[in-house]
Amino acid sequence: MIDPIADMLTRIRNANAVRKSEVVLPMSKIKYELAKILEKEGWIIKAEIIKGEGSKNKSSVFDSLKIVLKYKKSGRPAITALKRISKPGLRIYAKKNELPKVLNNLGIAIISTPQGLMTNKEAKIRGVGGEVFCEIY
Repeated sequence: MIDPIADMLTRIRNANAVRKSEVVLPMSKIKYELAKILEKEGWIIKAEIIKGEGSKNKSSVFDSLKIVLKYKKSGRPAITALKRISKPGLRIYAKKNELPKVLNNLGIAIISTPQGLMTNKEAKIRGVGGEVFCEIY
């Protein structure tokens, strides 16, 4: 897999399209941090790590990330759009004074900064820039 972040976003987008209640995907620290930001900002209900089951071959056991999706009372998904901005072939960076505004601050952009992953609003408060991972609204 070339771009695991894009894979994660696509799985969430596809699950929203067919009204799935949860998504299970391969675990990584960066995906978990991104999911925790989505949970903190209220775009998903819960993100948790599912430990790999024990089997005969211990080396083939991997952890998974379970994301419980959020829907409005009308049945529509809370997440309208997920867009990958910075890609492996074209990295997009934003300076601290040029951080993106998503949908007139109704959405969020997730920024990878030297201080870790954070939203564009949090990065603006802390005065840091970084790579723009994705936009959510």
